[in-house]
Amino acid sequence: MVVTYEQALSLVHDRIRAANRVPGTETVPLDLALGRALAEDVAADRDLPPFHRAIRDGYAVRAGDLSALPAVLRCVGEVPAGRSFEGEVRPGQCVSIMTGAPMPEGADAVVMVEHTVPHGGNVEIQRGVQPRENIVLRGSEAAQGARIVACGRRLQAAEIGLLASVGKAAVAVHRKPCVAILPTGDEVVPIEQPPQWYQIRNSNAAALAAQVKSAGGVPLQLGIAPDRSDLLKEMIERGLNSDLLLLSGGVSMGKFDLVEEVLAELGAEFYFQGTAIRPGKPLVFGRVRGRFFFGLPGNPVSTFVTFELFVRPALALLSGAAFEPPVFLRARLAKPRRQKLGLTMFIPAFVQMRDRVPVVEPVGWQGSGDLVGVAAANCFLVIHPDQTDLAAGDWVDIMPKGQ
Repeated sequence: MVVTYEQALSLVHDRIRAANRVPGTETVPLDLALGRALAEDVAADRDLPPFHRAIRDGYAVRAGDLSALPAVLRCVGEVPAGRSFEGEVRPGQCVSIMTGAPMPEGADAVVMVEHTVPHGGNVEIQRGVQPRENIVLRGSEAAQGARIVACGRRLQAAEIGLLASVGKAAVAVHRKPCVAILPTGDEVVPIEQPPQWYQIRNSNAAALAAQVKSAGGVPLQLGIAPDRSDLLKEMIERGLNSDLLLLSGGVSMGKFDLVEEVLAELGAEFYFQGTAIRPGKPLVFGRVRGRFFFGLPGNPVSTFVTFELFVRPALALLSGAAFEPPVFLRARLAKPRRQKLGLTMFIPAFVQMRDRVPVVEPVGWQGSGDLVGVAAANCFLVIHPDQTDLAAGDWVDIMPKGQ
């Protein structure tokens, strides 16, 4: 069954979600948690911020003292970040304050330093402020006990910093899924082996291993499966000991494309066997013996693209995170383009800013076997089935290339 891009993505989400496979958990130091899916809710251990905090360098004042300008106030102290002012700001007084410092008692606003002129022990205030101006109030970011990071959230740099701010030196995370990688074909040889003129090196396994790592999985390279049903079956069965099996090649209609035949012999259920995309049309997704598998096309660009479109979101679910479908951004097309109806196209391209506008242009590439073109790209130009004629300057979708 050949499905559209949207249908294929929906099937990947629905089938994996329905399987309800919850990965195990482990506790790791915070500095090793980057990219992992959180396995616990984390709450604020105190109000954030824990005090009324100045967000500008200047003077802590009573806003009511500035009804007539300029106003001259007596400076009665200084409070840098990391210190506190012992005392109270009374009418007619102010305190010099730095960004990040706690507000003194009695003061209710901060006048920025550029709106003031010091005169000995006094300060001339040249601009008025409203109560609470240039202040972040205690607990306004999060109250003590409030959930600040939810279970299942993938931890990036901002989340790591937030967890550090509430004292989480170690966190419970979901275990990384193990992903078996099995390229197929007699034409594929190990990367360290000099190939014959009719052979190719095993670039797919290397690229897939890197993509799996960037998606939060642990790659397991099984070697290269030859075009023999018995040996292919044996290697597939080994791969089914992992959380997910990725095969590349052998899913087209050729005489030696044996992957689907062997999977069927093992009792596989196929959710789709082809997608209306290019590159990557001969893509297979299913389940066998309780394990999900993708049969990816063998051409390197097709393998790369179909991983980003379907395998990366699947790995998010298998990692205990939320489903993470590809994000499409917008840019203007540099040159006109025409295409046939019926396919969603993903074309290696380069986007850059021109006069503050993102402009995208396809890179020179020679089809789905051209890794040189993909390496030169920083995104994929996405052309939808109904976009048959695009003019220069039209807004189009682009997909970032990934990590």
